[in-house]
Formats: sequence, C-alpha cells, structure tokens
Amino acid sequence: MNQFQSDILMVVPELFMLGMICLILVVDLFLEESRRDLTYWLSVLTLVGAFVLTATMFSFGEGNRLGFGGQFVMDDMAVLLKSSIYLIMIAVFVYSRPYLKDRELFRGEYYVLGLFGVLGMMIMVSAHNFLTIYLGLELLALSQYALVAISRDSGVASEAAVKYFVLGAIASGMLLYGMSILYGLSGSLDLAEISNYLATNTGKNLYMAFGLSFVVVGVGFKLGAVPFHMWVPDVYHGAPTSVTLYIGSAPKIAAFAMVIRLLVESMGSLFADWHQMLVVLAALSMAIGNVIAIAQSNIKRMLAYSTIAHVGFILMGILAGTPEGYSAAMFYAIVYAIMAAGGFGMILVLSRQGFEPENIEDFKGLNDRSPWFAFIMLLLMFSMAGVPPTVGFYAKFSVIQAAVRVDLVWLAVYAVVFSVVGAFYYLRVVKLMYFDKSDDDTVIAPVTDAGVVMSANGLLMLILGLFPGGLMALCANATNW
Repeated sequence: MNQFQSDILMVVPELFMLGMICLILVVDLFLEESRRDLTYWLSVLTLVGAFVLTATMFSFGEGNRLGFGGQFVMDDMAVLLKSSIYLIMIAVFVYSRPYLKDRELFRGEYYVLGLFGVLGMMIMVSAHNFLTIYLGLELLALSQYALVAISRDSGVASEAAVKYFVLGAIASGMLLYGMSILYGLSGSLDLAEISNYLATNTGKNLYMAFGLSFVVVGVGFKLGAVPFHMWVPDVYHGAPTSVTLYIGSAPKIAAFAMVIRLLVESMGSLFADWHQMLVVLAALSMAIGNVIAIAQSNIKRMLAYSTIAHVGFILMGILAGTPEGYSAAMFYAIVYAIMAAGGFGMILVLSRQGFEPENIEDFKGLNDRSPWFAFIMLLLMFSMAGVPPTVGFYAKFSVIQAAVRVDLVWLAVYAVVFSVVGAFYYLRVVKLMYFDKSDDDTVIAPVTDAGVVMSANGLLMLILGLFPGGLMALCANATNW
C-alpha cells in the first residue's frame, strides 16, 4: 500500500460523512413534505455508518497514524472522541424530530447542517495542523450560526444568531491571530514542528506568550469560559431548543480535543504560561457559572450557566498538566456532553404543540404526571450536581483528585465549595418535580424512540456512575502519550 492509499484510508469516515451529506441534500430536495422522515432516517444511518467505520477501521493501541503530510492524525483520542460524538448526535437527532415537527421546522436543512457540523467536529478531533484545526472549527461554527437562525420568523432566534455570529467571528479572529504569530516564529503550521521549535527556542518568550495569549482567548470564547462567556446564555435561550441541544452537547467534546491539540501537543513547553491563564479561567467559570445560575428562572439559561461552570471543571483537569489530569478532563467532557444531551433532551421530550417547558416552574409536579421521566430527570440533575452514585460525582472527583496531586489544593477546595453552591439549582428542579403540585394535568406521551433513548440516557448516568472503570480506562489509554 502506497502513501496515497494509506492517507485515503485514514479519512474514510470523513469521506463517508461528506458523501452521505451530499446524498441527503439531493434526496431531500425531491422529497414531499409527508415523506420528510426519510431525511431523518438517512441522517441517523449516516452517524451509525460513521461509527461502524471508525470502530472497525481503527482500534485502540495502534499508536499515532499521521497522514496528508502530518496534517491529519488518527490516534486513540480521535477514535474515542469521534465515537462519542456519533452516539451523542444520534440522541440529538432522535430527541429533535417530534419537536421540529410540532413547530413546522422539520426540514432537511436541520439535518444537513447538523451533519456538516459533525464533519467539522471530526476534522477538529483529528487535526494535526493549525490550518486543519481552523478548517474544522469554522465548518462547525458556520453550521451552528445557520442552525440558530433556522426559525426564520423568530426575532429572538435571529437576534441570537447575529450575536453568536459576531462574537464567534471575533473569537475566530483572536485564535487565527495567535496562530499566525506562532507560525511567524516557528515557520510551520504542523503541531509537532511547532512543539519542537518552542521546546528548543526559549529566547523569544515575549512573542511566544503574546501568540499564546490570543490562542487562549480564542479557545476561551469557543468553550464559553468566563470572562468570554456572555454569548452562551443568550444563544442557548434564543435558539430553538433542538438547536440548543445540539450546541450544548457534542461540540464540547470537539472543543476539548482542540484544546488538547493546541495547548498540550503543540505548546506543551509553554505549560507554565498557559497553566496560569487556565487557572484564572477555571476559577472564574466555576464561581460565576454556579452563582448566576441560581438566579435563573428559565431552565435553558440555567443550563447555559451550568455549562459555564462545567467548563471550569474541564479546564481544571487540563491545567493539572499530567496524564491523569488529561484523562480526567476527557472523561468529564464526554460525561458532560451526555448529561447535557439528556438535560436539553428532556425539555424536548416534555414539549408538545404550543407548549415548551422553558421555565423551571413548568417542571412542578412532574412526578404526578410521569414518575418515570421524573426519575430520569432526577438522575440527570443529580449527575450534574455531582451526587453519588451518579457518574457526575465520579467525573468531578477525578478532576479534583488530579488537581490535588499537583498541589493545587486551594483550587480543589474552591471547586468543592462551588459544587455545593451549584447543587442548589439542580436540587431545586428535583424539589419542584417531587414536592410541588402541577397546574397542568396533560398526560406526557413522548414518541416511542425519543422516550426509549431518553430512558437510556438517564439510566446511563447511574450505570456509568456504578461502573466508571471502562470509560475511564479508555480515556486513560487515549491520553497515554
């Protein structure tokens, strides 16, 4: 097998994804409205196919496989994160279908843009070059901007889309400027070559720190970390909930991969510099995210500020700067994406034509109307709060443990304190479901596939909490550089 064939084989899942997107785009063009379900099923089939291709063509322990002149990498981290993205996106599409139908948004654009975003995530996860990272990031970002504005008659959605586009463009500019400075210094866009340059040239620390600062600012914007978080609650609130579900779940995994590729793989020798910046971002995110979430009455805004707080925990694992810290952060990012999919998915499952449980008060008396979905929501809230034996507890415990092992005891104590603060608003939802009476007696009857996936999503919080070893071992193996 020559190099060209080897390179093409490495991107078979991406080529499959792109080919299916083109096919769905053409098929959807000729479909009657009553047969639009075919677009949905083809989209789900595409994700299943990509998962099978990734799982069968690449297995753990093969080591790094570089292709296209070092621009693309397939390693254990890429296999694990891509597989997680596919599975979470299947759940996103399943939850979204009845919601989109009820609001006359069930169009092929949602699925085509959603899949283009998945392709962007796949490229970000496997990128080994500044330009490849940027290509994947923009493909994902442009898909998200368009998705937020998919409800063209909604002024709130249009406002959110414009705000997201403007702030996202600024963030991309910051990131690109930082990359250009590092390219000017090193003369290369390859992550490995930049890493070698930074490790052997310490005489231009000021310029390197300047480039690094812009990269961290761009990454902070994309992650939604404080003080670059202001777009998060407005976009989460303004976008249709099916789009909020999309933005708030799988892209966090891709963003985590981007941070690892940029900061750890290419700028590991500048650890002392970016470590200090991440400490500030993590501490501010945990404090402001948890405190402001308490004051929210809209559950989408509450979960948005919750996202900011969880980003602080993910950053805490990364800034530990050890393999244990990286694997704990990866574990946290995957678990958080599953929790967010369940949290926003529950809003969709409980929605019906003309009604959407956007306010926290809308969850009053849920146990009387549907004990099963109240229990599933309880598991999701407990997991986000970090209550044992759910997986959220283990995720928080592992990043705190990683911080303690590098003598960041004060940050670990700080994280525990704000976890307790954050538990208030999660447990408030549980209290409303179980101890308050509902004014609405409407029977909850979700579509069968959405109900089944939601049940599996909630129970996964308990199963992964009782048996976290398998996923944790995969994360440890994926970060064993």
